[in-house]
Amino acid sequence: MSHAPQDPRTQRLLLRSGKSPYDVVPVEEALEQDVIATNSGNLIFSDATHKILETPRTEVVSNGIRTDVSAAGRINEEFDAFVIPLANAFRPSFEAQLKRLTRLIEKLRIPVVVVGVGAQAGLGYNAARLKGIEPAVRAFVSAVLDRSASIGVRGEFTEKYLNDLGFRDVEVIGCPSLFLYGKELTVTEKEPALGAGSRIAVNGSHSAVKSQGLDRVIDRAHARYPHLRFIGQNLSDARQLYWRDLSDPNALVTAMPTHPEHPMYREDKVRVYIDPVTWIDDLRGFDFSFGSRIHGNIAALLAGTPATVLCGDSRTLELCRYFGIPHRRIDKLTGEVDPAALYEEADFGPLMSGHQERFERFTAFLDRNGLENTFTHGDGGAAFEERMRSLTFPAGIGPWNEVDLTSLSSRFAFLQRRVGELGKDNERLRRELDRASKGGASLPAASVYRRARRMVGQPIRKVIRPARG
Repeated sequence: MSHAPQDPRTQRLLLRSGKSPYDVVPVEEALEQDVIATNSGNLIFSDATHKILETPRTEVVSNGIRTDVSAAGRINEEFDAFVIPLANAFRPSFEAQLKRLTRLIEKLRIPVVVVGVGAQAGLGYNAARLKGIEPAVRAFVSAVLDRSASIGVRGEFTEKYLNDLGFRDVEVIGCPSLFLYGKELTVTEKEPALGAGSRIAVNGSHSAVKSQGLDRVIDRAHARYPHLRFIGQNLSDARQLYWRDLSDPNALVTAMPTHPEHPMYREDKVRVYIDPVTWIDDLRGFDFSFGSRIHGNIAALLAGTPATVLCGDSRTLELCRYFGIPHRRIDKLTGEVDPAALYEEADFGPLMSGHQERFERFTAFLDRNGLENTFTHGDGGAAFEERMRSLTFPAGIGPWNEVDLTSLSSRFAFLQRRVGELGKDNERLRRELDRASKGGASLPAASVYRRARRMVGQPIRKVIRPARG
């Protein structure tokens, strides 16, 4: 007597990400809520992870990037695993977030799987600057390995770094972003050589522009190529474009093309994307991409557009070496470097010929950690892509140069809505304070003050700054 096979129970995965790929968030709200977690490159690899892990038997839920230690009980009850895609998390400036993430993980009874974490050092791979955060890194990796078979790292440097700390269950898997389309990755050179009519995308961090000479490279390319476009990634870049908000310390870097004083800003040759789908789609129309941003150039490669990374630290260098992405060390460049020369020397053979093997290594890592993937266990992401095509995402954010009625209307409608919300918040806080003072309850004034600042501070600054600009 035969029995029909029973479908296994649907898994629910909690994914550390700023937002679900399916969330269409208006630009104003995206900037206020910081859905990109300060850098839109984060959504490139979190969206890819979401797609890869979504199967007929697996539901993927975004945690909104929040690390709420008090939510551990609910997470244990509602989810079967916690998946954490990370970038350069082993760095001093991320230590506080890493400790908070560790405290949450230590309270979890479900599997915890880290995909693609990296350590950040200089191009010489010297881990001495990471000495101070070793206790935090040890605690985090120990907590993860207590709940998974292995930890996935971005490349050779991070593998050696964790091995030297005594950890052996470390696997080099690169970054999930390049597996957005599974084992398929095709990069096509559309032109034999770049010329004045070529569409070229350039990207770069504030540090590369400020102190690694990228400003000279960008200025030279801007003078030579009329169709050059700079693609920024920071939240501060986006706020400068949309609100002309110069309150962030990054605004001190006036050589950044996202700064209102830069000629590329005035010429409408700058963009920041809130959604990877529009970012990748736009890059399909370009002939070449280059710059110091690893995910800015990975977005181009996913679009099939040739790209070269100008590596400024270990996090970009180890990923380029692992994937075979064309790259140059930024400390070896001069201001005379020309994108046409980078394009001519770029060899995409190693990237494409080794991609399937790297993909199989990645999916084997997922298998060992009990995670299904859409390419082996699902429809290859067809349903994901169909759903994404049914949604309309905001276009890339351009500079606020124009004063047309539509542009002003959308901005002021948002501001008017926020002012109304702030008025209600202010009234509620005042009532709470009155009740507390009449009842003799010890509601610390400082707590009300902090809450008021959190609710009021940033939006008010956003209203004031553009007026000054």
